[in-house]
Amino acid sequence: MKPKTIITFVALAALVLITVSFVNKSCASPKQPEVVAGNGIAVLELFTSEGCSSCPAADALLAHVQEAAGDKPVYYLAYHVDYWDRLGWKDIFSSRRNSERQYQYSSYLNAQVYTPQLVINGQTECIGSDAVAVKQAIHEALNQTSGLAVTLQGRQQGQLMHVNYAVTGNAGADRLLVAVVQKQAISQVKRGENGGRTLKHAQIVQQFYDFKIARNNQGTVEVPVPAAFNAQEWEVIGWLQQPQTGAIHAATRVVLNNTVALY
Repeated sequence: MKPKTIITFVALAALVLITVSFVNKSCASPKQPEVVAGNGIAVLELFTSEGCSSCPAADALLAHVQEAAGDKPVYYLAYHVDYWDRLGWKDIFSSRRNSERQYQYSSYLNAQVYTPQLVINGQTECIGSDAVAVKQAIHEALNQTSGLAVTLQGRQQGQLMHVNYAVTGNAGADRLLVAVVQKQAISQVKRGENGGRTLKHAQIVQQFYDFKIARNNQGTVEVPVPAAFNAQEWEVIGWLQQPQTGAIHAATRVVLNNTVALY
């Protein structure tokens, strides 16, 4: 190789090294924090079962997601379905109504029924243990713009809670759904795919109720709560949902106030 050619080659190699170094530095630089441009909400409905070996990972992921969300409007609801119960282990939190809700989403979304399945705002679905897909779905949901909002205040009297609701915006045909949620539980599974495992659960939907919204967009509904209900271990979540499409437009937690006046 001639001296002039060698010098040219060395110069080009140096330029390549400088360029690569710059590119690598740019890729390694910290990412800018995600910007939430909308006023959207993220209602995460996980269909799960103690009988499903793939479900504990989704339960853990969603519990972490909710904790990491902080004060963002992210609401996690875990519905334990009953169609796994005949396969070796009966999930004590399961119910037929939970399964029916999942099948209704299958119709809305033209999707398969499986566990762990996560439905986001009644409009999209993904595998509940897919961390990348879940994070992306939440980000997109929070960046939506909603013209609806709902506030809920509750007053407990024994095993009945009076929930005052007020809707801002045009609710149209939306319904008010209210879920009674147990925040945490631990189960010792003795048989089935998870036999021998200790499972931790979060945000277990024990019951949910469906109400028509009054014409003036406010009113009071009565929600049964279990005898063990308390503000530390339980919560009540409500949301506005379109019954024809399944789309969820607003959601919030019930603020407990035993002195609130009823409408």
